[in-house]
Amino acid sequence: MSLTEQFMHIDDIDPIDIVEHLAEHHEWDFDRIAEDRIAMVVDGQWRTYSISLSWAPREECLRLVSTFELAPPEERLPELYEVLNAANDACWAGAFTYWDEPKLMVYRYGLVLAGGYVAGPEQIDRMIASAVAAAERFYPAFQLVCWGGRTPADAMQVAIAEAYGTA
Repeated sequence: MSLTEQFMHIDDIDPIDIVEHLAEHHEWDFDRIAEDRIAMVVDGQWRTYSISLSWAPREECLRLVSTFELAPPEERLPELYEVLNAANDACWAGAFTYWDEPKLMVYRYGLVLAGGYVAGPEQIDRMIASAVAAAERFYPAFQLVCWGGRTPADAMQVAIAEAYGTA
């Protein structure tokens, strides 16, 4: 049964209810923090990502924030910001930012559902998968800039290169 079929007969679908169902489906650890907010942990290849989604009915926006710890050396922050700009140029949905005080790399995305539109399970699942994919894609570039001594342009070559064939 597809994810959509499980919600076919519900007239007023709460997006956070859908996220909770997806977390159960994928067997992710999650916590329903409030009626309009959920936090979960999703494992990637490089990191474990803390992902929270919140529904803002007034703005009609489903907000996703995905974070992972990153504590670069202070002297490498200018290069980190430069590689963040390059990564954001390559992201069409969502954007990275670095929160210095809690030492977190953050990927944010907002899905506007104005006019009474409802996000379906496949759309929300894709939203979460895209956040993890973006973090996985650019994580090596962030690492190379912060601790590998590479230039942002050099590090971005790793992020934009695609592997071909099999090993």
